[in-house]
Amino acid sequence: MTPEFSRPQPRPRIPPAGQDITVEATAAECAALAARLRLPAVQRLTCRFHLRPAPNDGVTAEGWLAALVTQTCVVSLDDFDAAISEHFTLYFVAAGTESNDVDPETDDEVPYTNDTIDLGEAATEQLALALDPWPRKPGATLPDAGTAAPAPRPS
Repeated sequence: MTPEFSRPQPRPRIPPAGQDITVEATAAECAALAARLRLPAVQRLTCRFHLRPAPNDGVTAEGWLAALVTQTCVVSLDDFDAAISEHFTLYFVAAGTESNDVDPETDDEVPYTNDTIDLGEAATEQLALALDPWPRKPGATLPDAGTAAPAPRPS
């Protein structure tokens, strides 16, 4: 199945000195991503990558993501716009060659198949990771629960 936002890049075409590539989602792709990520809207998504060949047919990718999304506040249930800006590093590896290393200090490994990495899907995954799981509209506050004593329990 092709992802909603797919930008395939053949691994063998990445020059030894590296390559800069920018991917940007279309309006239709943004709408599909909003549905996938269960957001009211993804208004824009752009991601710049600097790709470098790495040992064992790997590719190191340094990325810069910028997005504007609409989220729903967990306090007020109002929709609001949120700007997302993230810097990340990924390591693309051939599927089946992923390491079992769970060191949080190592770059995230992203498997690829058919000698092709998908920069659109990588950008989508980074956006999903960057989203606040408990989005709060600026200025939204929880109602004061008060300091009333709990009601007595019936005997």
